[in-house]
Amino acid sequence: MILKYKSFDLELKHTFGIARSSHKIQRTLIVSLEQGGFTGYGEAVENSYYGFTIEGMTRRLEELRSKIENYSLENPEEFWDYMNQFLDKNRFLHCAVDIAANDLYGKIKDKPLYKLWGLNTDNIPMTNYTIGLDKIDVMISKMRDFPWPLYKIKLGTNKDIEIVKTLRNFSDSRFRIDANASWGVEETISNSIELKKLGVEFIEQPLEARDWSGMEKVYAKSQLPLIADEACRTEVDVPKSVNRFHGINVKLVKAGGLTPARRMIIEAKKLGLKTMVGCMTESSVGIAAVGQLLPYLDYVDMDGALLLKNDIAKTHKIVDGKITLSDLPGTGVEMKVKDLV
Repeated sequence: MILKYKSFDLELKHTFGIARSSHKIQRTLIVSLEQGGFTGYGEAVENSYYGFTIEGMTRRLEELRSKIENYSLENPEEFWDYMNQFLDKNRFLHCAVDIAANDLYGKIKDKPLYKLWGLNTDNIPMTNYTIGLDKIDVMISKMRDFPWPLYKIKLGTNKDIEIVKTLRNFSDSRFRIDANASWGVEETISNSIELKKLGVEFIEQPLEARDWSGMEKVYAKSQLPLIADEACRTEVDVPKSVNRFHGINVKLVKAGGLTPARRMIIEAKKLGLKTMVGCMTESSVGIAAVGQLLPYLDYVDMDGALLLKNDIAKTHKIVDGKITLSDLPGTGVEMKVKDLV
């Protein structure tokens, strides 16, 4: 294979805020793998919370160049296992490489990945649109500017119920709440009672990521379903989520790409957990990969590219939350930027 990569600064339409941070620019790394006249593309964003930078990822990629370029891709799962011996501690970079390998494989086989996996698109979930944490008038303005049937609302203040009550006055859409690990046990239980009255569908990651004992207490008393995000990063976290959460939100960058994400989803379904895939304000390169998993899912958050001013690619069509998958082979991505160096 031939390895290429390039970093991009993705400008968001609005400052995107969560409980622990906010940003207007999302730095991202695009990786391409070429073989037999076909090119596959993958993506990994920079993220300070998980400790991965563009500089660190590209430095490691150069260290692994010969191992990648001396590999002949025949099966993405085997390639993931091969690369995992070098990237087990760098799942974000592994994600970019794995998505590129899967996209390349689908193009070689001339089919979308979901068809190669034997899936159909008869019943796929609607995507939410995320309203980042901000001043209440700004959050209302975002909802007015982007009418949508399903919102994910970021919270993490001492006035969270007041915020949701105010937003509810401006929309009768379904709400999902993401606390981004900012609440306590009793706070979550109390909030679940009030949020249920306000038509909230579920609560995502209320407690700190590794507070498993706290989640057992919340799980026993919560009035709303609970979805793991920061707590469920890789495959070992899926069984831990049972009786602590009602479902898991898999992020491709946390998992290490499409290959382990798909395994996590299949395992979660076997364990009776609801399944969701989320995003990290990726471009359409990452969103294209998320789309291939839709037939497996109960919920999806694939609005990352919708939040951007300057998307560098295009993929699945999303209108009023409804998703029409691209029929292109691989992940279904088309690059607007043709050459990576």
